Amino acid sequence: MSANLNPPLNPRKPVIPNGVVGMLFFIAAELMFFAAMVSAYMILRAGVPVWPPWGQPRLPVWTTAFNSLVLLASGVILQFARNAFSKEDIAKSLNLYRISLGAGVFFVLFQGYEWVQLIGFGLTMTSSNYGGIFYLIIGLHASHAIAALVGLFIVLGRLQDPARERYSQAVDFTTIQIFWYFVVGLWPILYFTVYIM
Repeated sequence: MSANLNPPLNPRKPVIPNGVVGMLFFIAAELMFFAAMVSAYMILRAGVPVWPPWGQPRLPVWTTAFNSLVLLASGVILQFARNAFSKEDIAKSLNLYRISLGAGVFFVLFQGYEWVQLIGFGLTMTSSNYGGIFYLIIGLHASHAIAALVGLFIVLGRLQDPARERYSQAVDFTTIQIFWYFVVGLWPILYFTVYIM
């Protein structure tokens, strides 16, 4: 009678899920990218005597400040949703998640409305370096916000699926939460740099 030298494999869950690790690497790369964009903005701004240039509209600091608060509230509400999810209060978690998602959609739509207004006032990609760098930096953030919102919608569908394993749902939630926090956390830096300085 031969002994079985290979015990059955018992797959363990990783300490940090692969999706979370991948998202952290992605965000590290994106942070360097945005640091380069902000540096380019600062160099461009330092090279001219008047900023913004004459004839270019001023940015709407106060309305964008309000919109910034909406985005920050979205991040806080998403954390409340996560807390409820951890306590297995799925109904409350989903409701808070939807509110956070709605606030994120409001932020992006409001930014789009702001852009339409600025274009109407003559601030375009080609109107000046000021317009070009503004749309480049803020547009890159907007593209990340839209990608994160798409991810939030996808994860919402997965969270509503009762057939999915709770661990898998938790990994999805954590992964998209990290991405959304990147979008939310980056915005105050961009707002201060581009709108206020």
